[in-house]
Amino acid sequence: MPRVKRGKTKRKRKKKVKKQTKGYKWGRKNKYKSAKEALMKAWSYKYRDRKKKKSEFRKKWQTQINAACRQNGTTYSKFIHNLKKNDIVLDRKILADLARNNPETFTKIVEEAK
Repeated sequence: MPRVKRGKTKRKRKKKVKKQTKGYKWGRKNKYKSAKEALMKAWSYKYRDRKKKKSEFRKKWQTQINAACRQNGTTYSKFIHNLKKNDIVLDRKILADLARNNPETFTKIVEEAK
């Protein structure tokens, strides 16, 4: 059985890594070892930040709802408590959108929750 040389496979693998690091600074884009390290770091940040993005949006929505609630004479926590007590099921994304784009509808929801 003839021996297998890995030149073709190795070149293909390195080429794939370098293609993914296109746009990186310094040697991280064209030196295989640095490029591989940079990619590992980038992938871990990417994974972490996909999770983090969700909590950041939730914070943003809570801030927008709180601002709209205060204009209607209540606070965020009291408003959310009253929604749950009156079995009004609206998530924070929808409430923030209503507060921003349809303030009169949001005012009706606040009155309904009281």
